[in-house]
Amino acid sequence: MAQKLVYVLNGPNLNLLGLREPEIYGSDTLDDIAGQLEDRARELGLAIEMRQSNHEGHLVDWLHEAQAEGAQGVLLNAGALTHTSLALYDAIRAVTPPVIEVHLSNPHAREEFRHKSWVGMAAKGTIAGFGAKSYLLALEAVAGL
Repeated sequence: MAQKLVYVLNGPNLNLLGLREPEIYGSDTLDDIAGQLEDRARELGLAIEMRQSNHEGHLVDWLHEAQAEGAQGVLLNAGALTHTSLALYDAIRAVTPPVIEVHLSNPHAREEFRHKSWVGMAAKGTIAGFGAKSYLLALEAVAGL
């Protein structure tokens, strides 16, 4: 039986994890998180497709691709685009795989401009504030859908 695919999409500046503001985002790199996700995905009978881009259009294209590939779900950490991107909002609403919004920190405990999430308004759910473990919790959520 083929493994069900889960896309893990990461937005602007997430390529700097482990270096950028570790007091907020932790010391795990995106590669560290990918390794943790791959291990847990295997245990759950899933496969992950991990990607990162600093460009909004790539994230939109990858959401469309997740639909075309029949993905089980999408974990999306859109970074700052979370708070600004109507294009991501529309793309999430246009596709059928459930999208789980992921954040390492808790946006509601931070600056006020981070309190509004266009991604969250369209997503199936949001997991935030647990550092790298947020991704693992989101993967568990997708596996349970």
